[in-house]
Amino acid sequence: MLQLPQQPLPAVYRWFTTGEPGPASVPEHVAAGGVGDWWVDDAVAPRVAAVSCAGHVLLGGDPHSLTPSLLAPFARSRVEAPVRFLPVLGAAFDRLVPVERMVYVHREPVAAPRPPRGVTVRRVEPRDADALTALGDDSAWIHSSWGGPSGLAASGHAWGAFDRAGRVAAVACGYFVGGTYEDVAVLTAPERRREGLALACVTALCADITARGRTASWSCGRDNRPSRLLGWTAGFRLHREYVQYATGNPSVRPPRVPRPASRTAV
Repeated sequence: MLQLPQQPLPAVYRWFTTGEPGPASVPEHVAAGGVGDWWVDDAVAPRVAAVSCAGHVLLGGDPHSLTPSLLAPFARSRVEAPVRFLPVLGAAFDRLVPVERMVYVHREPVAAPRPPRGVTVRRVEPRDADALTALGDDSAWIHSSWGGPSGLAASGHAWGAFDRAGRVAAVACGYFVGGTYEDVAVLTAPERRREGLALACVTALCADITARGRTASWSCGRDNRPSRLLGWTAGFRLHREYVQYATGNPSVRPPRVPRPASRTAV
């Protein structure tokens, strides 16, 4: 598929639902923040579009115009698409694994828990970029939807638990931010688990989201019991269930674009 500039074509944007909780906020997040990519099958008269960010892909349009090779850029991703896309998705990758997911919406106010001694829960600021980087590669997913540690630190959409040395013990953020909903993600440093820090960060973030006139949402796998329990404890209630597809490697190579013939000076 063809990668577009950051701003999508109007005809492309209308294929995606806005104002819905969960990863449905991806198109709004990409359009507003510039992190992520827009894709079409044809730049002049598109019939299929995709939007991708942080390993998540949403597909829209008419899949009958697609060939499997056009979907190669979305290998090893998590794809959401109407069921009409399943035949071409199944042909495009060597595996396509359905994953049951759940979307919760923040419904119940929760009192902010008191953090442990020596820990401060506050908004993440630009000066905290190095502390986010120090969490390591295994934790890099938490800031991937903002383009990296600096992007998340400057976003204004994250709250963290910091120790006296300024290290991040836990951080919660609006992972995909839309005009109506902000889908929340949270990470706790392995050595700081079971201290209630994730709940403290999520509670502070939800209050911040509410103050902006938006609603927090929470997305997780059906089999992720710890995440479901944390979401429930933080006041989230089930909104809907859906299926996401984990893709493997491309089963068909994308067509090669011929290079223009070089001219040799005589």
